Order: sequence, then C-alpha cells, then structure tokens
Amino acid sequence: MGAQAAGGSPLGMMVPLLLVFGLFYFIVILPAKKQQKKKDQMIGALKKGDRVVTSGGIHGTVAGVENDTVMLKVSENTKLRVSKNAVAGLVDGGSTS
Repeated sequence: MGAQAAGGSPLGMMVPLLLVFGLFYFIVILPAKKQQKKKDQMIGALKKGDRVVTSGGIHGTVAGVENDTVMLKVSENTKLRVSKNAVAGLVDGGSTS
C-alpha cells in the first residue's frame, strides 16, 4: 500500500472556506448594506415637522436640520441638538405637516 498525503491540495482546502465566506456575505453583509443605505436615505430626507426617535429612545419632532445635526423639539419649551446619525427612524409614518 502506498502512503497517501496527509493533507489535500491547497485549492481543495480553500473551496469550503470560500463557500462559507460567500454564504456569510449573502446572509449577513448584503442585507446590512441594504439596511444602512435605506437609513442614509431616510436621514438625508429629514425635514421640519418629521416625528423621529433617536437611538437613545428620545422621541421628538424635527424643528430644524443642519449639516450634521438635527434640532429636535421634545416638549413645548425644550429642544435638543442631536447628531443625524443618532436618528434611528421615523415615527407614525413621519411628517405631521
């Protein structure tokens, strides 16, 4: 009986690794990229009067939009300046105008 090689060919060992990476890409990375693109579009379309919630759970109405920040009216006499990236989403379909 001849002695067989302990390991397979390098190409044969890489195929399962490439399959796992491909599966990971289509299950995790691609949907996350789509979700991030959707969030970026929502943030870019913010306007005065939109009702939003921040990632910290603060609900408010957009009182003004600047370059990188949003002014949120959270009560009658209280406004908060938050980063646009802190806005998690629109509430009740968005605009109340």
